Amino acid sequence: MPGENLTREEARERAALLSVDGYEVSLDLRSAVGEHSGGGPRTFRSVTTVRFRCAEPGASSFADLIAPSVTALSLNGRDLDPGRVFDGSRILLEDLAADNELVVDAQCAYSRTGEGMHRFVDPEDGEVYLYTQYEPADSRRVFANFEQPDLKAPYRFEVRAPEGWTVWSNGAGESADGVWRFAETKPISTYITCVVAGPYHYVTDSYERVLEDGTRLEIPLGAMCRKGLAPHFDADDVFLVTKQGLDFFHDHFDYPYPFGKYDQAFVPEYNLGAMENPGMVTFREEFIFRGKVTRASYEGRANVILHEMAHMWFGDLVTMEWWDDLWLKESFADFMGAFSLVGATRFTDGWITFANRRKAWAYRADQLPSTHPITADIRDLQDAKLNFDGITYAKGASVLKQLVAYVGQDAFLEGARRYFKRHAYGNTRLGDLLSVLEETSGRDMAAWSRAWLQTAGVNSLTPQVLLGADGRIDELTVLQEAAESHPELRPHRVAVGLYRRTDSGTLERYAQAETDVDGARTVVAELAGADAPELVLVNDDDLTYCKTRFDDTSLAALREHLGALTDPLARALCWSALWNMTRDALLPARDFVDLVLRFAGRESDIGVLQMLHAWAESALVHYAAPAGRAELGVELARGARRELHDAEPGSEHQLAWARFFARSAAEPADFDLLTGLLDGTSAVEGLAVDQELRWAFLEPLAAHGVADEKVLDAELARDDTASGKRHQVRCLAARPSAAVKAQCWAQVVESDALSNALVEATISGFAQSSQRELIAPYTEKYFAAIERVWTGRSIQIGMDVVRGLFPSHQDSQETLDATDAWLTSHEDAAPALRRLVLESRDDLARALRGQACDEAAAGR
Repeated sequence: MPGENLTREEARERAALLSVDGYEVSLDLRSAVGEHSGGGPRTFRSVTTVRFRCAEPGASSFADLIAPSVTALSLNGRDLDPGRVFDGSRILLEDLAADNELVVDAQCAYSRTGEGMHRFVDPEDGEVYLYTQYEPADSRRVFANFEQPDLKAPYRFEVRAPEGWTVWSNGAGESADGVWRFAETKPISTYITCVVAGPYHYVTDSYERVLEDGTRLEIPLGAMCRKGLAPHFDADDVFLVTKQGLDFFHDHFDYPYPFGKYDQAFVPEYNLGAMENPGMVTFREEFIFRGKVTRASYEGRANVILHEMAHMWFGDLVTMEWWDDLWLKESFADFMGAFSLVGATRFTDGWITFANRRKAWAYRADQLPSTHPITADIRDLQDAKLNFDGITYAKGASVLKQLVAYVGQDAFLEGARRYFKRHAYGNTRLGDLLSVLEETSGRDMAAWSRAWLQTAGVNSLTPQVLLGADGRIDELTVLQEAAESHPELRPHRVAVGLYRRTDSGTLERYAQAETDVDGARTVVAELAGADAPELVLVNDDDLTYCKTRFDDTSLAALREHLGALTDPLARALCWSALWNMTRDALLPARDFVDLVLRFAGRESDIGVLQMLHAWAESALVHYAAPAGRAELGVELARGARRELHDAEPGSEHQLAWARFFARSAAEPADFDLLTGLLDGTSAVEGLAVDQELRWAFLEPLAAHGVADEKVLDAELARDDTASGKRHQVRCLAARPSAAVKAQCWAQVVESDALSNALVEATISGFAQSSQRELIAPYTEKYFAAIERVWTGRSIQIGMDVVRGLFPSHQDSQETLDATDAWLTSHEDAAPALRRLVLESRDDLARALRGQACDEAAAGR
C-alpha cells in the first residue's frame, strides 16, 4: 500500500464502500510529563473503536494511522497481526462484514512540528501544554480513523491526563477518577476533532439568545492560554467579538449554532492562524499581545475570530466532499469574516483592509505558475496541503463579494440559509451551492461559475478617456486584458469613479457609474458628458476582483496628489494598484518608494500604513536595481526616521513608524538611535519601548553586528519566556557570521531537533537581505538538500524549509538558471515540492524584471 499520501480516487472508492457510524477514542496523555527514557519518540497510548458499515460484504479496505507502533488490532472480534496489516500509515482491512467494529490499540507520538498531538514545554515555568492540529489529514497521528472529509461520524473522546490538568475537546467534558469524558459530537469530519490539555489559564462567559420559535439558546463560552500569557490576555475583548459574531450569524443564517459550547484556545507554536474545530477553536497565541500594538492587530484578530466562527456553518455543519471544493468553506469564511467584521464590530473599515491586504495575497497567488481555479484539481493530500493559499481564501472571498453585487445580498444570504438546512451534517460539491443560489437569485450560476470559479488568472482593467473639444468626456472605455497563460476575459460588475481636485486641494470623487464590464472593451455611456477627470478609478468601491490600471493622466495625478485623495478606500485601492504595477515592472521600485516617502505619512488608516511599510521594504529588497539599492535604502531609513519623529507622540502611527524604522535602519546613526532607545540614553517623545519593541530593535542590531550573543543572552534573561526564546533564536540567527549561518543551516536542514516554531525563527533570522554575499554559498546547498528534506521531514517543516531557504536574495540570472536546472533534473520529484520551487522561481524572475525596470529609470 502507498505511504502517508491519500489520493482522491482512493478516497472516492472508500467512501462508496464504507459508512461510519461512530468512534470511541481513549487517549492516555499522562506520558506527556516526566522524564522520557529510550531512544525513540515520546509516545502516548491511543485506543480507538470505530463502528462502520460496508456496502459490499467480503470486500477489503483500509483505515489510517500514523504511529510508531501498534500493540493490538481486532476486526469484528478477530485479532489481526499488526506486523502483517499495519505498514506505518495504513491498516489493511480484509473480508469486511456488512456491519463492522475495528479496535486499534496503538502508541502514537507526540509532535514537535505542530501536526497531530503537539507537545510544548514552557521554558518560563517548565509546564507542559498539549493541543491537536489536524487539517488536512493529521488526526491519524492521534487515533486510527478513516481520514477523509466525507466519512463523517459522531465521536466520543475520553482522556486520561496528568494530575492537575484540564482537558477540553469538541463536546462538553466532565472529570471523574482522573478520566475526562466528553459528550458525543454531532457527525463531523476527522480533521476538525480536537483535544487541548494542560494547565491552561481558562476564562468563561456565556451567550444567550431567544430564537424565533421562542426557545432560548445558551452557549457556554471559554477562552484559554498558557499561564505565562495570562497577564496579557484580554479575554473580555475576545468574548465581545465572539458575542457580536454570534449575534450577526444568527441574524443572517437562520440556523442556530449547532455544537453546544464555544471554547477558544490560544496555543503555542501554532503553524496556522487558527482552526475551526467545532466547539473548540484553536488560535496561534501571538493573537495575545504582549506589548502595544496598533488597531490593525486587534482588527486582524477579530477578523480571524469571525472567520473561524463562520466555519461552524460553512465547513463544520456542511463540509466539502473532497479538498477540490476546499473553497466551499475557506472562501466563504474569508468573505464572512470581513462581512461580519464590518456589520457587527467596531472595525467598520474592514473592507479597506480586505482590499489592501487580503487581495494583495490573492493577486500574488493568481499570477504564480501554480495558480489554479478557485475550484481546484486536488489529486491527493499533498496537493490539499498547498492549496490553503491566496486563491482558495482571498480570491474566493473577493469573488463572493462580486457575487453579492451580482445577485444581491438578500438572495445570497437566502441561498446560504437553504444550503445549511438542505445539507446539514452532510458533504457537498460546487453544484450543491450553485443550485440554491440559482433558486434564490434567478441568475444563471453555471455561466458565472465557469468564468469565476473554474478558470484561473486575474484580469487587468484600464480606463481610456477621450475628451471632446469642450473639455468634457466624449467617451470613457474600460479595456480588459488577461495574461497569455490564462486568457479568460470575465464579466465584472464595477463602479467607475471620476476624481478631481477641489478648491481646497483635496482630490474628491464627483461622478460615479456602475456598469457591467464584459469582453475586451466596454463603453461606460453614463459618464459621457462629465467634466474631465484628473483620476479615473475603474474599480471604485472595490466591487470586483481585478488589477486596476491607470491612464497617463490618472497616474500623473497620483504621483503629485495621492496624499490629497480623501476617501480611504479609494486611496487604498490606488496604493494597491501602484504596488501591482511595481510587481509587474510597470512602475520602477524607486518611484514606489518615493511615493511612500512623500505620502505614507498622511495615511490615516493604520492597516494601510503598515501594508505600505511592508511593500516599500519589499520594493527595496527585491525590485530595486542592485546598483542603487544601498542609496535607496538610506533614503527609506531617513524617511522612516523623519516620520517617527513627526508622528503624534504615543500614537499607533508612531509605533508603526518605529517598527518600520528598525527594519529599514541602514546607517551608523540609525543603529545608535536604536541602541539609545534600548538603553535609555535616547528617547522619542511618547514612544514606550516595551519588551516586544525591544526585540524588534534588537534584530537589525544583531544583523548588522551591533548586538552580539552576550547582548542577546542578556535580553533573554530579561524576557525568559517562550516568546522571548523565539525572538532570541531569530536574532542569534541574524548575526553576520559564517559560523552562525553554518550552525543555523545544520540545525534546520540536517537535524530535526528544533520545534516548528524555532525552525521558523531560525529561517527568518538566517535570510537577511543585508547579508547577500554571506549566504551566497547556500544556493548550491539548498538545491542539493531540498528533495531529501521533503521526503524525510513532515510536510509542514518541508514547506517551511523549501520556501524559507530558497536563495531569493541571490537575485541573479545564475540563480534563476540553477533553479531551472534543478527543475529539469527533478521532473519526477513530488509535485508539491516542484510547485514550491516553481513559485519561488517565479518570484525571482519577477524580481529580476522589476530590477531591470528600476535600472532603466535610474538615468532619468
